[in-house]
Amino acid sequence: MGTIYNSDPSELVDKAAEELKKLESIKAPVWAPFVKTGVHKERPPANDDWWYVRAASVLRKIRINGPIGVSKLRRYYGGRKNRGNEPEQFFLGSGNILRKILQQLEKADLAKQVKDSTKGRIVTAKGMKLLDKSAQIVLAKTPR
Repeated sequence: MGTIYNSDPSELVDKAAEELKKLESIKAPVWAPFVKTGVHKERPPANDDWWYVRAASVLRKIRINGPIGVSKLRRYYGGRKNRGNEPEQFFLGSGNILRKILQQLEKADLAKQVKDSTKGRIVTAKGMKLLDKSAQIVLAKTPR
């Protein structure tokens, strides 16, 4: 039985992104091809399907570290900014992108907010099923 903990994270995210593309409630906004994923980036993502990959990655992060909110996710997806002659400095990732993805995951019933708390979001049973199914496919492909 494969789980997300013993499968390769990058392959798991790619496979889960393919599954998320099939859902109607998860769609990249009109501005997605033109936006950077944070102030530390110099260019927008090169991958055309980066929205689905980020959504799958966020779903995996929620499953592993949940309950988790936008501010902690911004730290995960942040990075160092090249400031020329000045020393590099850490900047947070885009909160707008993460909020929109979390709203879409909630609409698809893959994640939900924790009741009676301001902790953040957790993965629902449907979300766990999607991740576990993707993990099993990834583990079936890898040679032993």
